[in-house]
Amino acid sequence: MSKTEFTDQIGALPVRWDKSDKLRVLMVTSRDRGRWVIPKGWMMDGKKPWHAAEIEALEEAGAVGFISKKSIGCFHYDKRYEGKSSVPCRVTLYPLIVERLKRRWKERDERKRHWFSPAKAAKLVEEKELARLLKSLSDNQETLAVIEKLRKAA
Repeated sequence: MSKTEFTDQIGALPVRWDKSDKLRVLMVTSRDRGRWVIPKGWMMDGKKPWHAAEIEALEEAGAVGFISKKSIGCFHYDKRYEGKSSVPCRVTLYPLIVERLKRRWKERDERKRHWFSPAKAAKLVEEKELARLLKSLSDNQETLAVIEKLRKAA
């Protein structure tokens, strides 16, 4: 059995707390089929992974805030290209506490964005590992500790 090779990507998990102090996750639609995804992309030359994830959140969702230098996990998916085969990817996820959303951002004409509860976001995504990660946001102590530490720093 051969070991699957993955191409590394980075992703931001934009979060905020609503007025009733409930955690919310910001999702964006994909450009191809309009399915709900998190902002993600390729590593960037000369940029730390968490900084590249922060740039993706800004470009894809117009989200500005504080990103963690510590990842909260990863998930796998197949990046599909129109008329070509797919590339297996591993996405390392960095939480981003959203301070504000820009009205005008780079991909605003190509995507929609919306806040969801972690449970609802988990139901909307196609990637099973990402869905598990989203579901665990409210009860995974290690993940919560990273996000809470970031929240206090913000």
